[in-house]
Amino acid sequence: MQKLLTRGLSLLALTTTLTATADVTRHALPNNNPFPISRAVEITPDTSLIFHSGMVPGPVNPDAEKGSRAYYGDTETQALSVFKRFEASFKELGVGFEDVIKMQVFMVGDPELGGKMDFGGFMKAYTKYFGTEEQPNKPARSAFQIAGLAGGPNMLIEIEMVIARPQK
Repeated sequence: MQKLLTRGLSLLALTTTLTATADVTRHALPNNNPFPISRAVEITPDTSLIFHSGMVPGPVNPDAEKGSRAYYGDTETQALSVFKRFEASFKELGVGFEDVIKMQVFMVGDPELGGKMDFGGFMKAYTKYFGTEEQPNKPARSAFQIAGLAGGPNMLIEIEMVIARPQK
């Protein structure tokens, strides 16, 4: 028992030591490609990672019929709602958009676009948070068109993120 306790305390000390500082290297896309994502993001073993669950949009018009297009809005509006929700969560976690290292975006095909995902609408919202002069850090990112989200009809987007928490 004592041996197990000693190993546990050693592991705890090692974990505490390993999360002392976050060192993140963002590798740009080749050929000076200006698209606002990183080709890859590299972290050191001493980085604390947060795997944030997916977030979906809130209603843009809560007075509209629940689940309607007017209730949620278009893809850009929904993406902005999701980013605002992340902003609130990040504040509680003590991180910011500059700390995001990986993002996965799940989009449902928009009926108003013939069932195709509105990647352009998503990008209009995304570029307000990433690759800007105020916040130049760009995560590695994937975007997928999926059949549907658990939130029901007219919910067009869900985003999940991995964050590298800098240690103070």
